[in-house]
Amino acid sequence: MDHLPTYEFQKCVDRYDGDHKFRGFSCGDQFLALAFAQLTYRESLRDIEACLRAVSSKLYHMGFRGKVSKSTLADANEAHDWRIFADFAQVLIHLARPMYVKDAIGIDLDSTIYALDSTTIDLCLSLFPWARFRARKGAVKMHTLLDVRGSIPTFIEVTDGKVHDVNILDQILPEADSFYVMDRAYVDFKRLYTFHQCAAFFVVRTKSGIRLRRRYSHPVDKTTGVLSDQTVVLESTESAKHYPVALRRIRYHDAEHNLTLVFLTNNFDLPAITVALLYKARWRVELFFKWIKQHLRIKAFFGTSENAVKTQIWIAISIYVLVMIIKKRLCLDPTLYQILQVLSLSLFEKKPILRAFDELTSEEKYEPISMQLNLFNL
Repeated sequence: MDHLPTYEFQKCVDRYDGDHKFRGFSCGDQFLALAFAQLTYRESLRDIEACLRAVSSKLYHMGFRGKVSKSTLADANEAHDWRIFADFAQVLIHLARPMYVKDAIGIDLDSTIYALDSTTIDLCLSLFPWARFRARKGAVKMHTLLDVRGSIPTFIEVTDGKVHDVNILDQILPEADSFYVMDRAYVDFKRLYTFHQCAAFFVVRTKSGIRLRRRYSHPVDKTTGVLSDQTVVLESTESAKHYPVALRRIRYHDAEHNLTLVFLTNNFDLPAITVALLYKARWRVELFFKWIKQHLRIKAFFGTSENAVKTQIWIAISIYVLVMIIKKRLCLDPTLYQILQVLSLSLFEKKPILRAFDELTSEEKYEPISMQLNLFNL
């Protein structure tokens, strides 16, 4: 917890009057309790209460100031604005991104690369009536824009399950000279033209029904898997009105999965194989979703209101980014999973944090067996 910028956290609390006239858990206590739940994978509010009370003598030194109880934590989840924790997660993200800016990603490209996608978290409609997805099913979607270098989320929007992925493009402010890699769910030429006007590049997998007219064909090296590289324009009058300039269409055969993929991009300078590798990097956002669903608590929730759900998701993101910050600051070799497992067992141990990980990576050395007292020496 010493790696958390407490001054910035208090600024986020004050911005939304988080602790104003609230008796019970403060926002800081709530963050620590739910951070403990994420790091140790607690299952319920009662579980959190029981475990924290078992180490009550150590809570004050960890930063807790309120009495730990299930009811006060439940009230805090309902009353404290989720935007406090969303803003604080952004503070941590801004700390973490420069640490990973030089990480290699297998693509010879200096520009920032973003991968955009969403994941659906199923909910019980009777308990979460605000999260309507289908007639008898509830769900929320976590729309995520991931910085491929470091796999750090830079933008997250939590919506009900009915919100289509493409609508999230309206909330993203494109950065000039950056690349945005998306699946075919985000093919909307009016919105993609906004990216083009902002001098940002996109790589998107095209849909089968889109009518395109070829203008030029460029030479390709088919040994790389690239089948064609063409300059095209939209043939449909309505689509051409929304995106009036030329596009680049690249056909690529993925021999590993025996798939032929077709990409559209507004970048005409990169080699065709680099564009294909950019789309391959989009898989990192899928791995991000898989990791946090497996190792953090974002599929089962401690409250049923929209505020409680968003609070828990944003604190989970904060813990994910915090572990990444610790990994870089302390130059730790273990993976994020290993770090999380060690922390889950040693949260209240009075030892330097580096010692726990030194013991994880150290190799036990055995002295050679002495022959002095060997009765069976032949």
